[in-house]
Amino acid sequence: MHNEPPYTITLKAADYLAKIVEAVTRLEFGTGFKRDIRLHRENRLRTIHSSLAIEGNTLSLSEVTAVIEGKVVAGRQTEIKEVKNAYEAYEKIMAYNPYAVKDFLKAHRLMTQGLVTEAGKFRSGDVGVFDGNIAIHVGARPQFVPQLVENLFGWAKESELHPCLKSGILHYEIETIHPFADGNGRMGRLWQTLLLAKWNAIFEWIPMESVLYKNRPQYYQAIAAARKANDSGVFIEFTLSALLEILKHTNSDLLGSDRVKHQVKHQGKHQVELTETQTAVLEALKNKSLSRKEIFTAIGISGDTRAFKRHIEPLLDAGLVKMTIPDKPNSRNQKYIRT
Repeated sequence: MHNEPPYTITLKAADYLAKIVEAVTRLEFGTGFKRDIRLHRENRLRTIHSSLAIEGNTLSLSEVTAVIEGKVVAGRQTEIKEVKNAYEAYEKIMAYNPYAVKDFLKAHRLMTQGLVTEAGKFRSGDVGVFDGNIAIHVGARPQFVPQLVENLFGWAKESELHPCLKSGILHYEIETIHPFADGNGRMGRLWQTLLLAKWNAIFEWIPMESVLYKNRPQYYQAIAAARKANDSGVFIEFTLSALLEILKHTNSDLLGSDRVKHQVKHQGKHQVELTETQTAVLEALKNKSLSRKEIFTAIGISGDTRAFKRHIEPLLDAGLVKMTIPDKPNSRNQKYIRT
């Protein structure tokens, strides 16, 4: 038997779990998500951008996309390398065994190769997390790290706890042990996603990291509160709330897209088959008006004249979008709204 890490499953966590199971079922069987390869790719890029941005990588989502597409991007070479490494690590995610330490080290090597000297190896020295000169957290002594990780993975393999709950505990414990000289946050998030994806394969394409990035202060507070209590209960609650949020958002987006496509299908001579980008434009314009530049910024692509003609003009022609100043199409103050 392996030592069980300290955790509490609160009523709130149990409620989140029930709602997550319901949301996953809806997403899997009530939408086309499983077959939407383009959305899978977009979500993978969002995952990589968000997980790296949490650690201070300054590349935007559109720049991350460009790097993966092999385009030249002006930026620090280390940040570009981080993107390429993370993409490679996430591309192989389903090949990892979440309870095998050798796979954990293999994934770390992919994530940090060319960036740190101990890529794919547990750290040989002490490490801490600092706020200025104040140590917020000091990781386990290096000589204890291999056994602590072995024990954690052994417990996780034996535990009959629901994978959603178990994944949050592993994420937290990896952050606490701090097994590597660098890349601990990235590995904690990757391993939570891995455990979830082994439970249900759709989680390979769910960008939970984007919610963690959006709520960074709460993410750090949840880690700090769990450390203070020596119990990961509050962190489990937080990660489950993040999971539920991204699942609801994904369901809502897909159902909204399906509704729009249904409406368009019945518009006779204006019938148009929406692209993913056009669906994103309509989502960006939900309940607000935006300028041309603001629309393209919101959907993360460059907005030249060709892009406008390809993505927005068909929506205007189909009557799905209209101008706020229709009698002056080229006005500097022109904005667009959904009809």
